[in-house]
Amino acid sequence: MNIKKIMKAIVCTKSGSPEVLNLVELDRPIPKQNEVLIKVMASSVTIGDVKLRKIPRFILVPLGFLFGFQPMKITGVEFAGVVESIGSDVSRFNKGDNVYGTTSGLEFGANAEFVCVPEISKKSVIVKKPDNISFIEAAVVPVGGMTALHILKKINIISKQKILVYGASGSVGTYAVQLAKYFDTEVTAVCSANNIDLVKSIGADEVIDYLHEDFRKGKIKYDVIFDAVGKITKSSCKHVLKSNGTFLSVKYPTTEKTKYMSFLNELIVKGKLKPVIDRKYTLDKVKDAHYYVERGHKKGNVAINVNAD
Repeated sequence: MNIKKIMKAIVCTKSGSPEVLNLVELDRPIPKQNEVLIKVMASSVTIGDVKLRKIPRFILVPLGFLFGFQPMKITGVEFAGVVESIGSDVSRFNKGDNVYGTTSGLEFGANAEFVCVPEISKKSVIVKKPDNISFIEAAVVPVGGMTALHILKKINIISKQKILVYGASGSVGTYAVQLAKYFDTEVTAVCSANNIDLVKSIGADEVIDYLHEDFRKGKIKYDVIFDAVGKITKSSCKHVLKSNGTFLSVKYPTTEKTKYMSFLNELIVKGKLKPVIDRKYTLDKVKDAHYYVERGHKKGNVAINVNAD
């Protein structure tokens, strides 16, 4: 007699407020030949999760068909955990490996006790976790880290260039500041006064409190302006962007790649990159995490402790 194994997960079947999120019990997934079954130790709630939750299903379904993905029934695109089992075709991972990555493009996300992800995919990514960060920390690296890296790699960064990061205290912003410093640039961070110490602690050379000073009216010209929150435009920055300067934005399309995660791994191991975590919630409090992220004032990232304790 086969007894089905059950897991807890956050399910979203319609658009709306965080109240559409429900903690339910489901059958534990079984990995296909090319998949890895992961016991999720930690996941996250990102601004992307919030936006997906709010898109009406009659819009989301056609978009998914157009771009080759299914609307997520289980929420959460970032995970860190332990390999529980592997499909017969999997060669890069073994039972017991500590891993982290994304469920991008998959129907079942990581706000769950278990998740299956393809070993190799055009949309999602999975790599081994560095030993010097916890599962909670690892779970909030992939989306913000790869987004910042992908956008910065659009340009040829030169040592000592002046880079301004607008929205430097958010998820993408905190990674952008650290990556820009790793590339040996002079970083000016724009954030609120409450987050000045935070962005200085991760490497910012100068900090501007946007509530009391508009950098666009200043005299300093920058080689690169990186809008890490999608709230400013290139035209509004023309007076402080050098004639040959570059404007970058999180509004630009991004791609997840294993090589990006491998690069981030190297920096984490060297102590050159560290995730910033604002708050941690348990799986049964994902709804609260969505309410918090939706307010738009988080510092860095919001993590979900699934099994990490």
